[in-house]
Amino acid sequence: MDTETPKFRDTDPGIPAAAISAQLLGARAAGLDCQRLLLDSDIDPAVLDDPDGRIPREKVAGMLRREWDLLGDESGGFLSRPWLPGTFAMMGHACISCPNLRRALLRSGRFIKMVSDDLQIKLVEDGEEARLLIYHSNDKGLPNQIFVESLALIWLRFFSWLIDRTILLERVNLAFPPPDYNEDYSDMFPCRHYFNQHETCLVFSTRYLQMPLVRDEQQLSEFLSRAPECLLAQYKSDHSYTGRIRRMLQQQNGIENLSLDDVAERLFTSPQTLRRRLKDEGNSWQDIKDSVRRDMAVYQLKKQETAVAEIAERLGFSEPSAFNRAFKKWTGLAPGAYREKYRG
Repeated sequence: MDTETPKFRDTDPGIPAAAISAQLLGARAAGLDCQRLLLDSDIDPAVLDDPDGRIPREKVAGMLRREWDLLGDESGGFLSRPWLPGTFAMMGHACISCPNLRRALLRSGRFIKMVSDDLQIKLVEDGEEARLLIYHSNDKGLPNQIFVESLALIWLRFFSWLIDRTILLERVNLAFPPPDYNEDYSDMFPCRHYFNQHETCLVFSTRYLQMPLVRDEQQLSEFLSRAPECLLAQYKSDHSYTGRIRRMLQQQNGIENLSLDDVAERLFTSPQTLRRRLKDEGNSWQDIKDSVRRDMAVYQLKKQETAVAEIAERLGFSEPSAFNRAFKKWTGLAPGAYREKYRG
């Protein structure tokens, strides 16, 4: 197990200029000269006017450090009570001694409540689903979508690093419309996205919550010394066996027609080797199948008129009653009750 450094992408397309424009709104409202900030960060301000413009992550990281120092606020001007420089680091040190992910996420929520008046981060468990809720009351009245998205991404990447496992998301709910950089969401959050929801939350399996933290204080200090670069890059790779299998199963008719042997053949490996590779990534064939089944079931119950019996058949269940039992175990609600609650 690699416990020294995060694993990043081999290729880096950069961060969309539209996202940086949105991020600078808080600093501009606080009175910061953002054009000078960009120039001092070796970023041409004209790139922000290019709808296809992208900025290298290392330049964005340098810009963010300058912005936080000038503002004295790691929230970038979005919070009513500034996060003094070092706030995130102190949150990390507060969590590093926790025995598992559940305790660490709960402690991070308590820490945020202590340092913020208008931000809440809350862990909720429903059946086999965990939801990490991020609520910003936005007392300053700023367009705050990028701020909330960034917090969700940072929490996902940081806590994945703490357990040295990519936390596979079932889905992401966002209390916003799709942004101009919507095409980057599959990279930011490799799962299904629901916009215009009543809350912003990351949804994942509760099995991650009992995973132990495997980092120590020294590793945390080294990680923080590389921030924010290490939080702007995707932890681990989308080319993991887990990621590739999820994509296969999400394709039409994949979930009911593909067996482990079929998948291993497509990946040019043996079933035994594939099981071992998945174990190294902290997952299993059944874990991935259940994850995809949950995601597809929720999607169809929310967005389609498909009968519950037909959904059960599509997902490979032998009979609707088996699907009903599984879905209630996953979410705490029967399929019909879930559809009525979230579509009503």
